[in-house]
Amino acid sequence: MLILSGGTGTPKLLQGLKEVLDDFTVIVNTGEDLWLNNIYISPDVDTVLYTLANMINEKTWYGVREDTFYTHEQLKKYGVDEFLRIGDKDRALKIQKTLLLNRGLKLSEAIDIQRKALGVKYKVLPMTDDKVETKILAKIDDRVDLLKFHDFWIKRRGEVEVLDVIYENSIYAKPPEEFYKLKFDKVIIGPSNPITSIGPILSIKDIKESLKKKKVLAVSPFIGNSPVSGPAGKLMRAKGYESSALGVYEIYKEFLNILVIDNKDKDLKDKIDCEVYTTNIIMKDLNDKIRLAKEIVEIL
Repeated sequence: MLILSGGTGTPKLLQGLKEVLDDFTVIVNTGEDLWLNNIYISPDVDTVLYTLANMINEKTWYGVREDTFYTHEQLKKYGVDEFLRIGDKDRALKIQKTLLLNRGLKLSEAIDIQRKALGVKYKVLPMTDDKVETKILAKIDDRVDLLKFHDFWIKRRGEVEVLDVIYENSIYAKPPEEFYKLKFDKVIIGPSNPITSIGPILSIKDIKESLKKKKVLAVSPFIGNSPVSGPAGKLMRAKGYESSALGVYEIYKEFLNILVIDNKDKDLKDKIDCEVYTTNIIMKDLNDKIRLAKEIVEIL
């Protein structure tokens, strides 16, 4: 089983899937990776690792549960600009990843070392070992600017007019070598943002082409016209898609076999030209996550 994941919606589903499946591989978005004060940060990858290691901070879906922030606060006192609030245990993982990359290891190799160190049995791969960066073309006052994703979402809180979303360098990027060795016939696209979490993964040609030969199920991150969380609605409209489960289908329709949507969206079934399964997609607690995971596995 292959799972495509970003950093919020899909990790919730992963908590359920790891209670149901003994083996799967997660391909994770790296379009939001960045260097901050000489530390390499791969936010979605780290969220997936922490989720599978039962360490994730479920209040933020970023960082380690009950982490401390002594280093971050001390850096602020010294006048260091660190717009991401990084916990101490979380920082240790990021520093190690940086050291491994500086030694010449590929990102996928560094992640595999960390996966094993955290006791995670499931394979976790970045979408690429190459640099692909998600950028937001936005109108700010009377000018148009190309923003890094964290400038858009964290510094500006998404409060700009979005004109387009670009996956810079994706045309030249390849999946990690380990991807070509994987044996899978079924794929789950989790309920992550279709534009900035799953979109960068699908911008890697060899990954997208491989899906056309597999059985692919996607879980919608929408109920009605609103995403369960995050800026997916605004970003989908900027790319010309409806902010709904129907828009999710339009993004994935080249390879999609099954779309899982919320019960409240059942009226959309006749407009979607693939198999549609309706259920409660909200995951409030572990029981919800396991229930949805079981349903998905049974459908596949």
